[in-house]
Amino acid sequence: MAKRLFDLLAAGLGLLLLSPLLLALALWIKLDSRGPVLFTQERVGRFGKLFLIHKLRTMATDAPARGPQITVGADPRITGAGRFLRRTKLDELPQLWDVLRGEMSLVGPRPEVPRYVALYPEEMRSLLLSVRPGITDLASLEYRDEARLLATAADPERCYVEEVMPAKLRLSARYVKTRSFAGDLAVVWRTVLTVAARR
Repeated sequence: MAKRLFDLLAAGLGLLLLSPLLLALALWIKLDSRGPVLFTQERVGRFGKLFLIHKLRTMATDAPARGPQITVGADPRITGAGRFLRRTKLDELPQLWDVLRGEMSLVGPRPEVPRYVALYPEEMRSLLLSVRPGITDLASLEYRDEARLLATAADPERCYVEEVMPAKLRLSARYVKTRSFAGDLAVVWRTVLTVAARR
């Protein structure tokens, strides 16, 4: 109950205070490239329920037809504005709305697309999908330069599936098993510091 109340208060206040920034970023995206401001994608949420996650668009509108679902290094599909948004993680801000809708939490395992969730070991899948997915978590902080890491691999998607994803799952599982309100506050604070440093 405390976690959900904190999510509602923080997400609502965040959207209110950040609305001028969101409007400015939306204008930049529209001026920078053709297409909608928001990007939506189907992800797997709590108890396996599918939902649409919201982000500020950072790629060209035809990106899905031009490459894999993972982003690798200096991906040519990323727009000029998108490079800044991804580096600073500001593209994730619309997910505050997903928190208000009850699909996500501020802190929790990052939601994946169905094709990758299907590869989770059954026990791991049951554990991670027992909680709301989050905007940030331990795995997000540990692998904040994931795209750069994958760019060094001969086969980026295979590297993601066989190396990166299992490591992230272990971190997410540790979070679920030991989660606490104080722990969530610590993750939020670390995320704020990380984003500030990247900016």
